[in-house]
Amino acid sequence: MTSFQTAAGATPPPDAVHPRDSSPDTPTSVSRLNETIRDFVQKWGAVWVEAEITAWNLRGGHVFGRLKDTGGDGMLSFRMWSSTLQRTPDDLKVGDRVVACVKPDYFVKTGDFSFTVSAMRHTGLGDQLERLERLRSQLRAEGLFDAARKKPLPFLPHVIGLITGERSDAEKDVHRNAELRWPHVRFRTIHAAVQGDRCVPETIAALKTLDADPEVDVIIITRGGGDPQTLLGFSDEKLVRAVAAAKTPVVSAIGHENDHPLLDDVADLRASTPTDAAKRVVPDVTEQRALVQQLRSRARTRLTQRIAHDIHALQQLRSRPVLRDPESLLTGRSQEIWSLSMRGRDVVRRQWDAAALTTAELRASLRALSPGATLERGYAIAHLADGVIVRDAAQAAAGSAVTVTVARGSFAARSEGEISQSGEGPGPS
Repeated sequence: MTSFQTAAGATPPPDAVHPRDSSPDTPTSVSRLNETIRDFVQKWGAVWVEAEITAWNLRGGHVFGRLKDTGGDGMLSFRMWSSTLQRTPDDLKVGDRVVACVKPDYFVKTGDFSFTVSAMRHTGLGDQLERLERLRSQLRAEGLFDAARKKPLPFLPHVIGLITGERSDAEKDVHRNAELRWPHVRFRTIHAAVQGDRCVPETIAALKTLDADPEVDVIIITRGGGDPQTLLGFSDEKLVRAVAAAKTPVVSAIGHENDHPLLDDVADLRASTPTDAAKRVVPDVTEQRALVQQLRSRARTRLTQRIAHDIHALQQLRSRPVLRDPESLLTGRSQEIWSLSMRGRDVVRRQWDAAALTTAELRASLRALSPGATLERGYAIAHLADGVIVRDAAQAAAGSAVTVTVARGSFAARSEGEISQSGEGPGPS
């Protein structure tokens, strides 16, 4: 009879609002209308649906998300209470293909229509996620995700290239947070579609333009969050390879923390949000000033300590006797040298005297033993013409020429032959 019966195959409650019961003169209330819709919807039973998870947000222990038809464009919003979440697989995530038991629910206060999930389980990865995972594995095998090929970001970029949607919140967030951190920061912004068919070609064109600009030091590609369907452009192979080939460092700031397109893996830096990108690219002038002040203070302290240490060491050196009165060391040493020299003179003198005495004694002994001393006592030495000393009278036959040597000189003589001698030896001649 009514549209309710036609749509749901159920009879409305007796107190339900009927079109014939309302008119401009007798309108019904919004609350009564919403209650009628709620009572009607509550009569619908639960239904099992097969779909792909396109949004999965955990808040307060409950899940709020969206499901998309695997073979069509139909979508629905759902909620899952924490009690149900405890009975579902703990690895459910965006992109999974699932079957879910859903029951419609209508909120009286807000007039919102939603579905409550009472059960959910896997049926396999969604087609899109499966393709992305294959591409992810291929790019990883090629080395496009390696940390060694990622370029470092400049400490303070002179110009920041920004690729984002026109008049987007992401653009405002990047500008606001970057300018708060460093007021003189400069941007070169190129607007591009951030979803749909135009996303990939426009983003690639903007990237090439900024990469060719010598003034641009870093490029940020950013947009706000969204379900995986709207973020597919940032997992496109052409865009990912263009970012890998860029000479300028590229920062990916796509979506929120739980969003993870392939652009995040190949970019030189992945920022979780547009705000995070601004904070990672631009240094905080307040923090840098504080750091400079801290370094100055540390340098001043170290320099003061070093000077104080050197002054103390210098004072200790100056307090030593050798530096306080340098002449005292020389005076003491000179006195010691004088004493040693005097002792040396005495030793040399004593040794000299002893040696002189010994020499005199040896000279006297030598003199006493010398033939000259014997001759001095009146003895003489007779030797023949051939130089043979006469020791036996028989050697000097009569008429032999004899040379006689006395203490002072020699004279010639002729032997008269041997003569008789007394019992005592001959005396001095």
